[in-house]
Amino acid sequence: MNKFEQFTMLLLTFWVAITVSGCELAGDIFKAGAWTGIIAVVGFIVLVIWLISKLFGGGSRNP
Repeated sequence: MNKFEQFTMLLLTFWVAITVSGCELAGDIFKAGAWTGIIAVVGFIVLVIWLISKLFGGGSRNP
């Protein structure tokens, strides 16, 4: 499986996970408060960026 196929599978998995439970998650975030929502969104974005960087070989320093 090449990098593009891995990225596509990862993106599809995230899309399904977000769309299936999106409404319930949004309701829970609104119940918890604005700061909780902001922290959750920032954490999710950081996680996605980290996963994408690992997927494309980020952090592997070969001399």
